Formats: sequence, C-alpha cells, structure tokens
Amino acid sequence: MIKIHEKTLNDLEFPTICAQIAERCVTELGKSKAAAITPYSSKKAVRFGLSQTHEYLSSKLHETVIPNHGFDSVDRELQLLEIEESVLEIGSFKKLASLSETVNIHLKFFAKYQERYPSLYATVRPTEHTTFIVEAVQKVIDRYGELRDDASPLLQQTRRSINQVKGRINSSFASALGQYQGYGYLDDIRESVVENVRVLAVTAMHRRKVKGSIMGSSKTGSIVYIQPEATMQAQRELNNLIFEESEEIKRILKKLTNDLRPFTSLFSEYQEVLSTIDVIAAKSKHADLIEGLLPKISETQELYLKDAYHPLLLLSNNKKKLKTYPQDITLDKNHRIIVISGPNAGGKSITLKTVGLLQLMLQSGMLIPVHEYSRMCLFDKVLTDIGDNQSIENHLSTYSYRLKNMNYFLKKCDDSTLFLIDEFGTGSDPELGGALAETFLEVFHERESFGIITTHYANLKMMANETPEIVNANMLFDGKTLQPLFKLHMGEAGSSFTFEVAQKNGIPYSLINRSKKKVERGKIRFDKSIANLQKERSKLAKTTSTLKEKEQKASKQEEQLRDINAKIQQKLQSYQELYDSNQRLIYLGQKLDTISEKFYHNKKKRELIAELMKVVQVENAKRKKQSAKQAKAEKAEKIAIKKEAEKHVKVIRQKKKAAKEKAPEVVAPKPILKIGDSVRMSDGKAVGSIDQIEKGKATVNYGVFTTKVAVEQLELVPTKKGKKK
Repeated sequence: MIKIHEKTLNDLEFPTICAQIAERCVTELGKSKAAAITPYSSKKAVRFGLSQTHEYLSSKLHETVIPNHGFDSVDRELQLLEIEESVLEIGSFKKLASLSETVNIHLKFFAKYQERYPSLYATVRPTEHTTFIVEAVQKVIDRYGELRDDASPLLQQTRRSINQVKGRINSSFASALGQYQGYGYLDDIRESVVENVRVLAVTAMHRRKVKGSIMGSSKTGSIVYIQPEATMQAQRELNNLIFEESEEIKRILKKLTNDLRPFTSLFSEYQEVLSTIDVIAAKSKHADLIEGLLPKISETQELYLKDAYHPLLLLSNNKKKLKTYPQDITLDKNHRIIVISGPNAGGKSITLKTVGLLQLMLQSGMLIPVHEYSRMCLFDKVLTDIGDNQSIENHLSTYSYRLKNMNYFLKKCDDSTLFLIDEFGTGSDPELGGALAETFLEVFHERESFGIITTHYANLKMMANETPEIVNANMLFDGKTLQPLFKLHMGEAGSSFTFEVAQKNGIPYSLINRSKKKVERGKIRFDKSIANLQKERSKLAKTTSTLKEKEQKASKQEEQLRDINAKIQQKLQSYQELYDSNQRLIYLGQKLDTISEKFYHNKKKRELIAELMKVVQVENAKRKKQSAKQAKAEKAEKIAIKKEAEKHVKVIRQKKKAAKEKAPEVVAPKPILKIGDSVRMSDGKAVGSIDQIEKGKATVNYGVFTTKVAVEQLELVPTKKGKKK
C-alpha cells in the first residue's frame, strides 16, 4: 500500500501543482477535487490514473473529440430533494435534466469508442444510463425554461380561458377609453397601469362622471386612476383564473419533484463522474502545457530519467523566456543512492526536488516532462527532509527537528522507499554531525532503500566512493568563472570551491590564506584535488563538445563531397554520351559529304542510292531494336542531357564573366611614343613605325602607305631583346 506523508507533499511543492491543475478545471466540484489531489494508495490505481490522463491527452490526435463535460452544481437541489414535501423551482429541473443529458452523452460516446479509450470507458461504465429524467422534465418544461401549456389538461384549459378573458378586458377597456376620450374626461396620457390592472387617467374635475372603481391618483392629485365598470367583472374572473393557474403549476412541479426524488443518489453519482472527468481533462491540459508524457512504468526497482525538467521551474522560466536545464538521473540496483556535492547555487536542491516532484506527480496520475525513453518504478513511500524546518511551536532547533525526521526515516525505510535529503547532516558540529550522517547513510544502504542526498561533508563523499551501490555525483561548474552549468555529472564528487568562491566575491587573499592554515592540510589537499578534477572534467567536456562539433562538421562535409562527386560522375557520363553521339553525327556527315562529292563528279544516281542505302543499313545494324515508346523516351532523355549540358556551360560562362568583371583591371602606365617607335592601332594588328609626331598626331609608315593617327589610339610594340625596329 502506498502512503505519502503530507510533509513530503509540502516539501516538494506538490500543492502548487494541484493548484495549477485546479485552475484548468471548468466545474467548481472539479476545482475542489483537483486542489485536494494526493498520490493514489495502490500501484493498480496509479496505473489506471495514468492511463486515464494519457487517453484524454491522446484524444487531441483523433478526429473523435471527447464531449464537453461542463455542468452546473446541483448540491442545493440534492439538499431539497432530501426534504419531504419540498418542491423544486423550474430552473432546478433544467439543471438536473442538463446534468443527466451530459452524462448520457458521455456514456454513449465511451461505449462507442471503448477500444480507443478503455480506461475512460471503465471510469463511466458503472454509471446508470436513463432517459426518464430528461423526458420527464421536457414534458413539463420547454427549452426556454417555461412551463409548457400542455403540462396538464387543466393547465391548458385554464390558460385558454385566461387568454379569452384578457381579450374581453382589452375590448371593453378600448370601448370605454374611446367613449370618455370623446367626452374630454381624460388626461393627455389617457391610460396607465395600477396593480397590473389597466386604468383610465381621468382629470380630477371629471372623476364623478366616469363609472368605475378608483384605483389611485397622481402625486399632485390632478389625475385620478379609474378602472372602468365594464372591465371590473372580467378582471375578477381573470384573477380567479390566475389563482387556479398558479395552484395547478404548484401541483405539476410537486409531482415532477416527487418523480425525480428517487434519483437523488444517481444525481450525486452523476456529479461525481463528471467532476472526475473534469480533473482528468485538467491533468491532460497541464501535461500539454509542460509537454508531459507517460514514461515506461518498470516492474523492477529503477529510476531512469532522461531530459527531466522541474515542472514549476519550467513554467516560471517559460514566462520569463529563460532557459531551463534538464537533468539525466539514474537509480537502479547497482546505483541505489546518489550523493550530490558541490558549491551552493549550482542546482543540487533543484535536482533533488525534480526527482521527488516528478515521482509524486506520476503516482498521482499526472504526466511528467521527461524524454519518452525514461523509465520509472512506483515507490510505496517517499520521504523528504528539505529546507530549514525549525519548529517554533515545539521549541525544536533545526538540528533537533532533522534528527526527529531521521528517526522517522529509520522506522519507515525499506527496499520500496525513496528518500530525498537536502544538506544531509547539517545543523551540528561538522565532524560529529558528519559521523552521525554517515551512520544513517549506512542504515539506508543496508535496508536497500533508494535515495538522493546533497552534502558538503567529505566523509560522505569518501563513503560513496568506497561503498557499492552508493555513487558520487556533482553539479558541473565552469572552472574559470565558477559559474554553474546546471548539469549533473555522475561518478565524481564535487568540490565546494569554498576558498575560490570567497576570492571571487572579493574576500582578501591574506584572510583566505589564514583560513587555509586553520584547516588540516590533508583536507585542503583533498578538496583541492576534487576541485582540480572538476576543472579538468569541465575542460574535457568542452574539448569533447568541440571535437563532436568538428566531427559532425567533417561528416557533413564528407557527405556533401560524396553528393558532389556523384553529381559530377553523372554529368561526366552524360557528357561522354553526348560526345559519342556528336562524333557519330560528324562521321555520318563526313560520309554523306564524300558520297555527295562523288555524285557531283559522276552524276550516277544508282550508285548514289546504293551508297546511301549501304550507310543506312550499317547505321541500322548498330541500333537496338526499340519500340516507338522506348525510342521516344530515349530521344527525350538525349534532349534533357543536351539541355543540362548547355545549362552547365551557361553557368560556367556566367561565372567566368562575373570573375572577369570582378577582377580589378591593372592599367599599366602608357609609354611616351617617339619617332622611330614600332606601333600599331589599339584595335588593329598591322605594325608600322612613327615618322613624325605633331600636335598630338603621329605619321605612321606601314611600308606601302602612310597615315596620320591620334597618339592616344596607338600602342607601343616591343621588339625582341628590348630593341626597337
């Protein structure tokens, strides 16, 4: 039997999780249920509760959406039904009918899809399905919440009579109104209503001239309200009919109340079922918010959490847009107890609380934010000692209170217990308290309990290093900056970085050095060795991370090169095929050119045709026998290859052009030309010599002729061995 102490729930802030789930309930009864959630009392109930939440969450992936389960509380109606001769109001009947109809919809839905939602079907299956309640209410009350005219024959007849009498009253009143209006006896407002009766607004001076009953007057007394004599008889008849109607309505509602009274316990059951569905739906909404899922529930005692998040911290950081660091934690038969050490503010307590809170949530039927490969078992007891628990009422110090807790732990711990202790052994003399803490840890180990503790005590780190099934762990820190990395590392104890943190916070080195002298050298060396190991571990982790990144980058580049090589090979093959095809066409062209030239000289048509036929036969012999479809496909393939080649050539040309445009032009200084130099036009090839230069123009002698050209259009032609022609 599972039993979790209330102190454990409070230590791990479980009520906050319950409050978050209550906020997502849509019914008042569901909210009160969610706020009072506690872990299930049996492993069978835990598995069933987890299945309920998992099925409801998975319904989002199906087209068949689970019906709305909202309802108005009927607690007041249930109290009235317990009282004999009590009569419910029309609104109460509507609430009861709506409650019954909602339950019936859920019963039909889960019966139809019981293979998809077996646990939810099992949740509602024991509930009775009946249409009597809805039908009984609908016979009496319409959809607008009004009593139906045909609720009973007498009521129907009475309401008909009321309508007829109202018609007579209106007719006679209209006649009197017209008559006295013509006489000029009425005020400008003509009529009014007093005590639900239509009356004439008669001026005070003419009140004796109007026959009827005076019903009142205005504040000033200038108007007297008179009910005409013609309507008085019909009004008395209407009052009698209205009284009869109200009596019949009471009788009908009393009968309906008595008809529903036997279903009082069923209404309570209906509320219970729908509020349970409401809590399950709220759990699934909460799981969706924290990206929770159902890990594998292991039959053996083990706890393997991968990428586990503290749900409260996750939601808080998400609101602030901060990163939350997940943890990987393993507890099994070979590593039953973890001793986490290291400096404060590194995340030791959060890691401890993450394990405990996720375990409580799981055992309460909630999905948790972990990786899908995670595995968890179920514990009968979860014991915690977290925080400074001074008891002012009982006059207990922190250490006394913690010793009292340890005594409770020693009584309850067994192989189905998970214990979580923060700052184990603190509150007393370090050596004496450490020795006592070590003894407690030995007992927990002997009883094969599972647990996690955080500590600064070196003797507990040594014990974890020397005892099987107990493993050291530390929260990683950056060795240079001493900033926490919020990552749990298993297998090594952590240094408290006491002196390093003090120096970082501005404590003078002289004081730190004096403090070191006060402590045993062996202890300082031991702590320093741990600190150095931790720093080396941090460096190694960074190096490993860098190497992994480089390896991934190299692998990616290798894959890209493979793809490029494959593409090049494919293109080379395509170019080879294109080249072979072009060579064959060139050969055929040359052959045809030879034949045509021969025909040009001898004009022998028969010989020409014979030569052509011979060429055609030779080419056909080379061809494979293909269907028209294959030939068409081959032709299309060749065209595609050609287009691809042209495209590739075009790309190469564009790249060359771009490179040419991009390359800076190196402009050499233009030499000064003089008579006798060999020159040529900048856009020509002919070389000449300068005979004369005058006013920016040079006379160039080309041997055969001479011409005058602007000096800017000429360029110097160097001679061999640096000599000019």
